[in-house]
Amino acid sequence: MIIFGIETSCDETAVAILNSDGHIFSNKLISQIDIHKKFGGVVPEIAARSHVEFLPHLVEEAFKEAKISIKDIDAIAATGGPGLIGGVMVGVMYGKTLASCMSKKFIAVNHLEGHALVPRMTENIEYPYLLLLVSGGHCQIVIVEELGKYYIISRTIDDAAGEAFDKVAKLLNIGYPGGPIVEQYAKKGNERAFEFPKPMLKKAEYNFSFSGLKTAVRNQIHKLGEISEEDKADVCASFQYTVSKIINYKILQALKLFGSKFPNSKNIVISGGVAANQYLRNKLGENVKNLGYKLFYPPIDLCTDNAVMIAYAGMERLKAGFRSNLDFEPKSRWNLDEIIY
Repeated sequence: MIIFGIETSCDETAVAILNSDGHIFSNKLISQIDIHKKFGGVVPEIAARSHVEFLPHLVEEAFKEAKISIKDIDAIAATGGPGLIGGVMVGVMYGKTLASCMSKKFIAVNHLEGHALVPRMTENIEYPYLLLLVSGGHCQIVIVEELGKYYIISRTIDDAAGEAFDKVAKLLNIGYPGGPIVEQYAKKGNERAFEFPKPMLKKAEYNFSFSGLKTAVRNQIHKLGEISEEDKADVCASFQYTVSKIINYKILQALKLFGSKFPNSKNIVISGGVAANQYLRNKLGENVKNLGYKLFYPPIDLCTDNAVMIAYAGMERLKAGFRSNLDFEPKSRWNLDEIIY
């Protein structure tokens, strides 16, 4: 089977074509970073309008690269949520229109499920596994028991880790998006230069909180006054070190629960945009290895938002006999444990 995927949940316009063996025929993406950079963050209306502009051309390029016709595909998968509702609507309407016109199956995919499942395509990981899903909009630890069966152990009670990275970069005026820029600055800094708070590090406390950490970084920057490049590097390194400590503590707490439910499963997955951070991956990988677990993560280009993960999740659902009705309504909020099969 061959499936066509569409991802428009935020500021990446992306399409992909792959088959049931996980072979990628085409993976196309247009980033809107340069469009939103001057605003210091994503402007939802501009993002939606850009999806409308970019999508038709990107679809044409994808099928040309894949050297197949839209008649050759079996289904169309589109991100149905969660995300910026304008962008989600664009992708869903485009996908439903193609499916209707070409008499193809339509599958609305949960964006988070795309992140959760795509490591199975690249690493052939068996269920169940523990998932750390960490991005600009989400930070949660999930037990992935099987397709469509997700148990959320923890989530952030305020800001996501990726959002915190963006905020720190904005406070330091070093650019957007913040994640990769903060990581680069951190390589030149002293991670013990500043002592930042690590909220909610209590026994059996699984949830995350990053708003207090953001405030502490802002206060430290104000204390420094005229800030040098060395100061910026030290702030980034200390902030990244603190985030790593928080994430590692929460994973170790979650592993106690996961291990009690699935003692024979030793796989941990980190996915989402922040999973591209090499420092965080290395620190987490070292810690879980000492406990007998192995850490998996997608390739860098499949950590951030992309259509391959949407197509793959759509293919898994298609194999399971699932399809969406054409009256599916796009969702701005859609938790993993709310997916209905």
